[in-house]
Amino acid sequence: MSKQNKGIKEFVGFEEVTKLDFLVMLFAEILGTFLLVLIGCASCVTWIENTPPTVVHIAFTFGLAVASLAQVLGPISGCHVNPAVSLGLMVSGNCSFLKTVSYIICQCCGAIAGSAVLKLIIPKTPAAGGLGATMLGHGVSVSQGVLMEIIITFLLVLVVHAVTDAKRSDTRGWAPVAIGLAIVASHMAAVPITGSSMNPARTLGPAVVEDMYQDVWIYWVGPLIGGCLAGGIYRMGLRANREDDEGSYDF
Repeated sequence: MSKQNKGIKEFVGFEEVTKLDFLVMLFAEILGTFLLVLIGCASCVTWIENTPPTVVHIAFTFGLAVASLAQVLGPISGCHVNPAVSLGLMVSGNCSFLKTVSYIICQCCGAIAGSAVLKLIIPKTPAAGGLGATMLGHGVSVSQGVLMEIIITFLLVLVVHAVTDAKRSDTRGWAPVAIGLAIVASHMAAVPITGSSMNPARTLGPAVVEDMYQDVWIYWVGPLIGGCLAGGIYRMGLRANREDDEGSYDF
């Protein structure tokens, strides 16, 4: 088999998705995104009228949730739990096309399920309202929102690439902590501006359950662009020992 044909075959990833173990990986992505949205969005609920949760509260809830999930599910599916992460890893050559598509579908399903369960848990009182849906801050334009989502997702996916790079020994064992801290920092910066999604599935879940789709596209376009930029830049210039990289798809 020629190098080009082998590269295309690896990029598509048909053999990988037809293995029985792949079903376990898909379940891990559904479960991970389900728990992330359920726990993370629960921290966004306003329980006391006119006293919404603080930015720090929300930031650490999401960051710690992802760090915990990464520790558990990382060895199983990689714990992407985010379409932007999966797409960024595909761009950098670390995730096949079919695996990426399958992961994104599962992540969206898990997010919707997480929001649905959260709605069942929250009592119907005047104070406790909303499911943590992301929305633009007061006075924030569409372009500003997209740019902020691009930036924070770029940081997240860049960190994911760095701490999962098999050729870097200095980051071993630090992946959950580093990824969680990246999410905490991004949330503290972006919650007042965009709600800090950096995850299309996290935004889609509450939107579907609440049947409110205003500006949802912002939280798909921004994070997916940021993820692709991070994957491309890491592949081109930031990965360790770029020569003889077996993880890339060189056609």
